[in-house]
Amino acid sequence: MKFLHLLTWLLVLTSFLELSLGASGLCGSKCRRRCAKAGVQDRCMKYCGICCEKCGCVPSGTYGNKHECPCYGNMKNSKGYSKCP
Repeated sequence: MKFLHLLTWLLVLTSFLELSLGASGLCGSKCRRRCAKAGVQDRCMKYCGICCEKCGCVPSGTYGNKHECPCYGNMKNSKGYSKCP
């Protein structure tokens, strides 16, 4: 019985951690890979994070591949250029 109680609490804790980290945990690691070769790391990470939070995905690699995440690839800034690195 104690094992079942402990297992239940572990499942609840895991679910809570997933919700609290949400996309930001996922986005952080994916954006670090995406921005690994960027000349301006902080700007790349900022915009990649914004795009990932909205779209829930980041294209693979450090450049291109935006077809893998159409939302990320289609997002534009106020000047009509791609918002996402």
